[in-house]
Amino acid sequence: MSNYHIKHFEEYFQVYRKSVRNPEMFWEEIAEEHFAWRKKWDQVLSWDFTKPEIKWFEGAQLNITENCLDRHLRTKGDKTAILFEPNDPRDPAEHISYKELHERVCKFANVLKQNGIGKGDRVCIYLPMIPELAISVLACARIGAVHSVVFAGFSSAALSTRINDCDAKLVLTSDGSYRGSKTIDLKGIVDEALTDCPRVETVLVAKRINSEIIMVEGRDRWLQPLLDQSSSDCAPEIMEAEDPLFILYTSGSTGMPKGMLHTTAGYMVYTAYTFKNVFQYKQDDVYWCTADIGWITGHSYIVYGPLLNGATTLMFEGVPSYPDFGRFWEIIQKHQVNQFYTAPTAIRALAKHGTELVDKYDLSSLKVLGSVGEPINEEAWHWYNDNVGKKRSPIVDTWWQTETGGIMITPIPFSTPTKPTYATLPFIGIQPSLMDENGQEIKGNQVSGRLCIKFPWPSIARTIWGNHQRYKDTYFSAFTNKYFTGDGALRDEVGYYRITGRVDDVIIVSGHNLGTAPIEDAINEHPAVAESAIVGFPHDIKGSALYGYITLKDTGEGRDHNNVRKEINQLITERIGPIAKLDKIQFTPGLPKTRSGKIMRRILRKIASNDTSNLGDTSTLLNPEVVEEIMENVL
Repeated sequence: MSNYHIKHFEEYFQVYRKSVRNPEMFWEEIAEEHFAWRKKWDQVLSWDFTKPEIKWFEGAQLNITENCLDRHLRTKGDKTAILFEPNDPRDPAEHISYKELHERVCKFANVLKQNGIGKGDRVCIYLPMIPELAISVLACARIGAVHSVVFAGFSSAALSTRINDCDAKLVLTSDGSYRGSKTIDLKGIVDEALTDCPRVETVLVAKRINSEIIMVEGRDRWLQPLLDQSSSDCAPEIMEAEDPLFILYTSGSTGMPKGMLHTTAGYMVYTAYTFKNVFQYKQDDVYWCTADIGWITGHSYIVYGPLLNGATTLMFEGVPSYPDFGRFWEIIQKHQVNQFYTAPTAIRALAKHGTELVDKYDLSSLKVLGSVGEPINEEAWHWYNDNVGKKRSPIVDTWWQTETGGIMITPIPFSTPTKPTYATLPFIGIQPSLMDENGQEIKGNQVSGRLCIKFPWPSIARTIWGNHQRYKDTYFSAFTNKYFTGDGALRDEVGYYRITGRVDDVIIVSGHNLGTAPIEDAINEHPAVAESAIVGFPHDIKGSALYGYITLKDTGEGRDHNNVRKEINQLITERIGPIAKLDKIQFTPGLPKTRSGKIMRRILRKIASNDTSNLGDTSTLLNPEVVEEIMENVL
């Protein structure tokens, strides 16, 4: 059946029409023909965005790892499932076959069981990009435990918040991690986090950098000896379609990170189907996504999507700059990579180093280039297209979110004509709409508005863990009966979509969604700080960087401002992680506020971006004179 693999533009339109005219029938066919089920569903879809409640393939029973692993063993047992490229290029790459991956997942699953983990228990995974990270994710799914991966660049405070929020019983980590020429003490970060996590019973530690670490008696255990003694036979737990698969945290515009809950069957069907089409994956291709599994991109398009399709997925431990800025291109040549999926930030950083390092390597194996994490700017798009793809490999500029589980707006390579900076057209089954401030849908083309989706797709997050009300308030309260993405978008004359950025106080820095509220909370803990406001400003490499306007208390008099700047960034690093540090810190006598006391971030954003030609009417502000002063001292 051709619906599973779209090859032409006309076919895209045919399949798209079918998918929106009769979504239930469409997704039922995809689910039936391409996956192994223990029991078929009673109902394809039931939904109500006002509650919000969404259920796909209700009544079905399955295990996602049977679909990722067991069903490939007969025909693809010896094929490489995971191709691991270590941090140091002198270390050999590791090829893990489907047979071996199946065995290692089963052993790991048995170790989890022996350590008291069963169906429904939450396991927090804080590991570097080593095979154990992918294997532990699958091992949790094998036994019905809910994995919650935390990116191993987060601070101990951010880690303990996430462990406590999902009530994890067990934490998986390693003695440390390599990051280019540096090592990071992951175990130390975990130890610090756990001073505040009473529910954690066990910590399993993988050896990676062979450093001296403290093992806490009765809590900490080395992973490898347990795996060595473990049986490679582990029957998959039979799961209901709507059983939880994982919790993944994403920054909120206010306070606490949001634990997005994804369930089993719909997520499986959608990630597999998007992977196949967006990357046009063929049987012997080598596919590489450079993301970290700590983000949704890694969940959906390093682990689940590729393995569900029996693909070879490359996992890279290192960074694009080590040992030099040619590392990505060296890996593409070495492993003959066919599909390459990375972030605009990486592309901009690599473009800064000219083309000699790109030209040094043979990139002729590349068929499809992908971009993810934020809208790609025109300059980066052309550089990527000309120098990496040699104008032969189409760029799929994909728009989606942690909350959506899978790619939502994207070109289909070799089908959709691409246009720089545009994510182009909705993926099969996705029904976008643009809304105005009054909650009215904006029809027609050459318009812009707030991007909503008006019909559920299989991989939509079902709730925020432990806080359904917040889920409803955040995504379903702004516009009646629609999922609000939090992004603005414009639709051009042919109906292509371009994402114009967040409309709330979330700033995308190097592809990371950073809520301004938690950063401001961290800054305000500094004894000299009275209040603060964070905005984004354009940055050549990161896309956006963080600009802090900070008012000091009187006690700030006579303090060395440079020291205070350092201390503020240190606080942010401790509370959130180094990814949230401020690029610019301006000390201000006050912040522009409305009469009701609301900080006018719109004005601060314009000043930070050097766009002061039209600040609007500032006379209605409580303190209009502050604006002048801030503008005079802008960094």
